[in-house]
Amino acid sequence: MSAPHYLLGLDVSTTAAKALLIDDTGQVAGVASTLLTVSSPRPLWSEQDPADWWAGMAAAIRQVLRETGVAGDAVAAIGLTGQMHGLVLLDDAGRVLRPVILWNDQRTAAECDEIRARVGRERLIQICGNDALTGFTAPKLLWVRAHEPEIYAQARHVLLPKDYIRLRLSGDYAMDCADGSGTMLFDLGRRAWSAELLAALDLPAAWFPPVYEGPAVTGIVSAGAAAETGLRAGTPIVGGGGDQAAQAVGVGAVAPGIVALTLGTSGVVFAATQAALVQPEGRLHAFCHAVPGRWHFMGVMLSAAGSLQWYRERLTAGAPFATLDAEAEAVPPGSEGLLFLPYLTGERTPHPDPLARGAWVGLTVRHGRGHLTRSVLEGVAFGLRDSFTLIGEAGLGDVRQVRLSGGGARSPLWRQILADVLGAELVTVNTTEGAAYGAALLAGVGAAIWPQRGRRLRRDHPADRPHHPQPGGDNGL
Repeated sequence: MSAPHYLLGLDVSTTAAKALLIDDTGQVAGVASTLLTVSSPRPLWSEQDPADWWAGMAAAIRQVLRETGVAGDAVAAIGLTGQMHGLVLLDDAGRVLRPVILWNDQRTAAECDEIRARVGRERLIQICGNDALTGFTAPKLLWVRAHEPEIYAQARHVLLPKDYIRLRLSGDYAMDCADGSGTMLFDLGRRAWSAELLAALDLPAAWFPPVYEGPAVTGIVSAGAAAETGLRAGTPIVGGGGDQAAQAVGVGAVAPGIVALTLGTSGVVFAATQAALVQPEGRLHAFCHAVPGRWHFMGVMLSAAGSLQWYRERLTAGAPFATLDAEAEAVPPGSEGLLFLPYLTGERTPHPDPLARGAWVGLTVRHGRGHLTRSVLEGVAFGLRDSFTLIGEAGLGDVRQVRLSGGGARSPLWRQILADVLGAELVTVNTTEGAAYGAALLAGVGAAIWPQRGRRLRRDHPADRPHHPQPGGDNGL
């Protein structure tokens, strides 16, 4: 009997560098992570040092190999994922020129206006699928050009966060289509860099690396990286994907009709499509999927489970979630006319407005804590339905099933409210490792551990009892 093959998923998120090992049946063998910190040297700025990413990732790899007892030469392939949009700017020798400007940095409003003026807003959305937003990579490049010309003059390579880990592992400059499409410099339909956008923004095409599909092999682990991590030199590395695309692979949201819903501090709605569809007003993100021949829509709600967490901490003296759930379940759908607007930190989809604000509307002396709690759960559910409505209007078609993950998924009442409001079957998935797990699955496909790509990337995940829309539920409000 041959020794088992292991796949390694590496995730460089904003808060941690994570290494996850799965075996050739898809079971998680071990996980290790190293915490990361974010610097905010000025208002609206958010930065990290890529040297910390590499040090943390190398430590996490060594730790997971040590704790699982898996030898480096038993790892068949490596998949990469991580935070999207961050600008890693390097010189001709591959040296980092400045701290990375992260996805949540807000300094580039003027550059977004410049991009719309140069390209035209409608044309920009037609090409890359998105309006100009401060989180994307393109306006960050224009900001460096305008404010740090001496740094810009030295630039020769542009990478995204996970691709800096790839560079340190293999010495190769490469990127995957899913992450590349989040730069706002991609031709969404062609799954390639847009010559038109690069020319309009006067950005050198030579700075941008070759792009690959998620399961495609982009290079191998170098001897130097092997010595630092304990991996085998020559281990294949696949393209991988940005964190949301890799997470969708991990939960099986890779075909139309299956929508992934992450109910964390923010709420993310992810819907795979078979064509490069766009929302004409740019109110939904449209990106390439990590799965070849697939694209996806994504809607982001800034305060989802974060709204419930805020309410619990500030207004209930930290009451147990189970107690709040029980009180809310005794309240009828609609919270007897009490409405909650969940815009506590502004909003992104479908209202890209940082100044949007939350509120309770319709409060009377009849309402108690159960009403307040239920109205928060319902308000978030209806806020998420905005993304589903836009996705349907943009041509996705019927949603057969919603696959729910994140901390908010632990509430049975919230799950039922979501099923009622969204009008779809809702199930919770059995993987809690998210993007790193999806990256490991992509590595298994790239290493031909699972030659039938479609079957493995559409694998079903055992779930709790499905929640179905109930007659008279919240969908009729």
